[in-house]
Formats: sequence, C-alpha cells, structure tokens
Amino acid sequence: MAREFQRGHKAKISDLTAGTDLYVGVQIAAPGLSFDISCFGLDADEQLSDDRYFIFFNQPKSPEESIQLLGAQAGDTESFRVTLDRIPAAIQKLSFTATIDGAGQMSQVGPGYIRIVAGGEEVVRYAFTGSEFTTERAVMLGDFYLKDVWRFAAVGQGFDGGLDALLKNFGGEVAEEEPAAPQPPAGGQVPGFAPPAQSAPAPAPPPAFGAPAAPQAPHIPQAPQAPQPAPVFGAPPGPPAPAPAPPPMHGAPTIAAPMTPPGGTVPPPPAPAPYGQPSQQPQFGQIPGQTGQVPGQIPGQVPPAPQVPSPYGPPAPAPYGQPPGPPLGVQPGMPQGVPQGVPPGGAGLQAALQPYKELPTGQRWTPQNGQLMRVDLGMGGTPVLARQGSMVMYQGKVDFSYKGAGFAGRIVGNATGQEMQLMRCTGRGQVFLAEEGAHLHPVELQGDGICVSAESVLAFDESLQYEVRRIEGHGIPGGALFTMLFQGTGTVVVKTHGTPVVLPVTPTTFADCNAVVAWSAASQVIISSQVRLRRNAYPGHSGETVNLQFRGAPGNFIVVQPYEV
Repeated sequence: MAREFQRGHKAKISDLTAGTDLYVGVQIAAPGLSFDISCFGLDADEQLSDDRYFIFFNQPKSPEESIQLLGAQAGDTESFRVTLDRIPAAIQKLSFTATIDGAGQMSQVGPGYIRIVAGGEEVVRYAFTGSEFTTERAVMLGDFYLKDVWRFAAVGQGFDGGLDALLKNFGGEVAEEEPAAPQPPAGGQVPGFAPPAQSAPAPAPPPAFGAPAAPQAPHIPQAPQAPQPAPVFGAPPGPPAPAPAPPPMHGAPTIAAPMTPPGGTVPPPPAPAPYGQPSQQPQFGQIPGQTGQVPGQIPGQVPPAPQVPSPYGPPAPAPYGQPPGPPLGVQPGMPQGVPQGVPPGGAGLQAALQPYKELPTGQRWTPQNGQLMRVDLGMGGTPVLARQGSMVMYQGKVDFSYKGAGFAGRIVGNATGQEMQLMRCTGRGQVFLAEEGAHLHPVELQGDGICVSAESVLAFDESLQYEVRRIEGHGIPGGALFTMLFQGTGTVVVKTHGTPVVLPVTPTTFADCNAVVAWSAASQVIISSQVRLRRNAYPGHSGETVNLQFRGAPGNFIVVQPYEV
C-alpha cells in the first residue's frame, strides 16, 4: 500500500522499499500549458557541478545511466528510472522539478503528484494542487538526498523563474547557442526532425523514449536481477519483479552425537571434549562436576543416573536409554501437564490475554497502551475531532462525519496546505484511536494554551479553541511550518516518534523543525540564521535543513521527540 506524503514529509528509501532500481512518475497538467519536467543531480553543496547530470528532454540520461528519462507512460506526464546504487558518490541529491514552457502560472495546474514505484508497486505518493501556489512558474516537487542512506523528501516549493532561472539557481549555465540546435535538420541531414523543432515542446519527448530504451539491453548483464522487459525496474504497467528466493533455512547439515565413543578413547584434555567421549561434559541427569566412569559400566554405555536424594522423592527406575526423572523438556519441580510459558496466573486462554484487556478507568481519555487511545464520547457530551483514518475500532452508537470534517476540517486542511483532514466523532460510545504505531500523549488544558505542530496532532476535544499559525522560513521544507494553537478547557492528543523530552526555554534554545513537537503558547519562535553556515562550518553535507530558536520568560518549555528523517 502506497504511503501518502504531505509537503515536508521525509523518509528513508529503505523504509519504503528494499529495491534500489526505482521508477519515478510525475503527473502535472493545466489547460493550454505545457511543462518541462527535469531532474538535477546536485553535489554536496546542492550545485550542478557536472552538467551531465542535468536530465531533461535534450539529455535523457546520465553517463553511467543511473538516471534515465523515460517519457510519458502509465498515466504519468513524465517518468524517470533511478538506480540508486549506481549513482556516483559526487552526486548527493536528485531534485525533480516541473517548469512551465511559455506563459502561465503554477496556480493554474490541476491536481498532480510525484510518485515512486518499486517492482511495479507504488510505494509513496506526494499529491499537490494549484491552490498551493500563486505566480510561480516552476515547482520543486521532490528530492532524493543522501544522508548516510538515500532518503526521499516531498518538497512542493514554488519557484518564480522558469527552467533557465532554475538552472542558474543550481549553479548551471544556459548555453546561448542552444536555440541554433534545430538548424542541422534544416540542412537535410535528418528531415524528419524539422516539425518537432518548429512546434511546441510537447513533441520533444520522442527522442527521450528511444534513448532510455536502447541502453536497457546492455544494462541487463550489469544487473542480472532485473528482467529484460521495460517495466522490470518498477514501471507500473508491468508485473512486479520476482523476489529472489530466500536462502534455505536448513542448508547446514544436522550434527548428531554418536551413540558410543569411538574405539581407543583417549583420556580427555582439560578443554571440553568432543561429542561421544566420556569427559567432563555432564550427561543428562548427571550432577555437574561429577566425572569418570561408573564402576561396572560397559564402555560406550550410557551411564545410569546417580541416586541423588531429592526433595520430590526417589526417582523411579528408568529402562535403558530413557532418561530418569521428569520427561525431557520439563524442568524438575514443574507439575506435569502444564506447558512451559504459561502465565503465573494460571493456564488457559483467559490467563494469556489478561495483560491486554481494556483498561476501564472512568475517564474521558484513557491510554490503553503507549500507542492506543480510547475516548468515551458519553463523558463530557462534546464531540471529538480526529485525523481521518485514525479510528481503530469503536463501541456503542457513534457517528463519523467525513467529507472534509465540515467547516472546521476544511479550515485546517486548506490553511496548513498539508491535507490534514479531520473527522467529527459524535454519539455515545467509545472510540479507539491510533496512527502508525506512534506514541500518544493526552494533554489536558485548564484554561491555558499550547502550540502543537500540525504533524503531531492526532485528536482533540471540539470544546477547545484552536487556530492555525504559520512560521515562514527560507530553509523550511515547503516554505513554512504550520502549527496549531489550542486554548481553553479540554484535551488534545499529541503523537510522537518515541518518548518525548520536555525542556525549558533559555536564551540559547534551538531545535530542528522536524524534531520539535510542541511548545508553550507564550514562547516566541524565530528562524535561526546559523543554519546558513552549515555548509562552510562542517565538511560535506550535514543534512540539517533549518533550526528554530525559542525565546520566552522563565516557565516556558518546548517538547522534542527523538526522531528526525
């Protein structure tokens, strides 16, 4: 099942798929407009230091073919093939962009997306609409970036200039002699190319279709795991590539000890003796530390169990070859007929499920465990607003209002630009909420206020007053960080990755925008300018995007989570 990303979301590629030969599809359209969709291969300074890694309609592949332009297919306006394990070490980032060819604005585009497909199955999709932009003529859709491992980020950031301005922004140069390139077809060398040169750039992709297809044949020997058909690397029309057969679990031969020691047994050395020799290794039923051969024992015969006083009574004599005492696998002292691993409270299904029973506490909000929250709608009488899809189960008569969660839900979704859709839960019953195993924390407000990142809000009482705040910054993914200010009396459920930490606000408190969860309403948040020095202060690429500085009087706090993509 594909993961739906929102603007600013990031994830490791290995968390999305185990494959490294990926299909990237872009869908973007607007009435009367045509688009140039490109990929910029950038270095550690996010500059196009090698123009051979600017992949567009006139240069459909990189030198080693780790990035290829495939053309329109499977409903995508443009598609790429990206083989991550073949990208040179100098390329640290792949930026996928879309620019308008000619007049127009990005606010005119309809619903579009950028998606990643692995083995024919879509694993992630970031959707966008023209309402997220204004007068921009280009948009940076998504990035593959290297931070220890390859990761993907949904960017969705507009850019005022067109393709030439975007190229200059990445440190590239626009060749002035490029407009004269259509002249060779006019000379008669290839007459068939003349019509595309005079028409709109829409017919330009045909050369791109042929270019990626030709190197696929020699590419097969270099990657034997990919079949020969075009969709092998993950194009949606084809079937998924067959997974390699797992290694046999029982490939190693089973080693069994011989029943009798080999002839000519040599007295064992101080080290542990090999299998089959009567050594210091105690046999089943033998007292640890007792060595030597029992008088009267035939060489090679299993020694009889010593008669050791036992609090459980004398052991019954056992026939030859059967170990004395309790059956094999049952520890002494455990009553027979009771399987091992049974909870101390007793045997049976009820005893096994006892630790996981519902916790009835008589409160409106009750954490059932660290990742599951129960809300009793009958207590308090006010509805609850929760993220759509967060309901795990419910009991009683409960009504869920979907379709944008009414006017309040549309305010949050449209204002944040993060497609945060809410559902309204009403009635008399209990609703259980969770989301992707995140840790849940109910925060009860008694007339005070708290700011929570929009990404970290799971549910809240409708009795709370809330508004959306926007923190703008150049380095923030998507151009801004959206938070929700809650005030009044009620409970808001905050979700985190891992156990959060609450820290006091000091004059030198900084936090990464991906790690911060919440902060006191009286705190002042500003964008830190120190992040601009990161590329010069440290060798290589730190991967940090932007820092937030918090200021406030004593008593203010911030909440951070031990998580950062």
